[in-house]
Amino acid sequence: MYKVIGATKSRAMRVMWMLEELGQPYEHVPCGPRSDAAKQYNPSGKIPALVDGDEVLTDSVAIMQYLADKHSALTAPAGTPARARQDALTFWLIDEMDAILWAAAKHSFVFPEEQRVPEIKDSLKAEFARSAANLSDRLDGPFLMGEQVTIPDLLATHCINWSIGAGFARVDDKLGNWAKSMRDRPAFKAAATRED
Repeated sequence: MYKVIGATKSRAMRVMWMLEELGQPYEHVPCGPRSDAAKQYNPSGKIPALVDGDEVLTDSVAIMQYLADKHSALTAPAGTPARARQDALTFWLIDEMDAILWAAAKHSFVFPEEQRVPEIKDSLKAEFARSAANLSDRLDGPFLMGEQVTIPDLLATHCINWSIGAGFARVDDKLGNWAKSMRDRPAFKAAATRED
């Protein structure tokens, strides 16, 4: 059985949602970043971590791709043009949405107060809005890669949810309705309601 290390209201949610979509059982060890519990699995204290037998894997997106490849689900096959397109969108989401949200978080509560630059958040919010509009324009089907849910769907939905919690402007109706449909998936609800 897998073990997911990290609080539900963190990037660990992505891994838990992935496991729920895959129908794989897992143990959840809720803990915050840099906590003693997190450091047992990752010396840096970063979350999430995934324990699979004797292996400990880190980084939410790397874990998601590992699980998708291992279970041959929620991903295009490696070595195919479809996988290259999927990877391109995944990397774009990391660069254009996740990194922006993380920068805003660092200047809100992660950095020591004397290192924060609150003024940067307005430009980050504007950049996220441009990225969200771009993603909305790309959405042409029930899922980002077409007819099947894939890793980019989970990643994009998590980022949109994070942006709402961070007080960013709402995404347009097209993308917002799509994200709501993703949050209505039973696997999302099961992961989101895990106890911390």
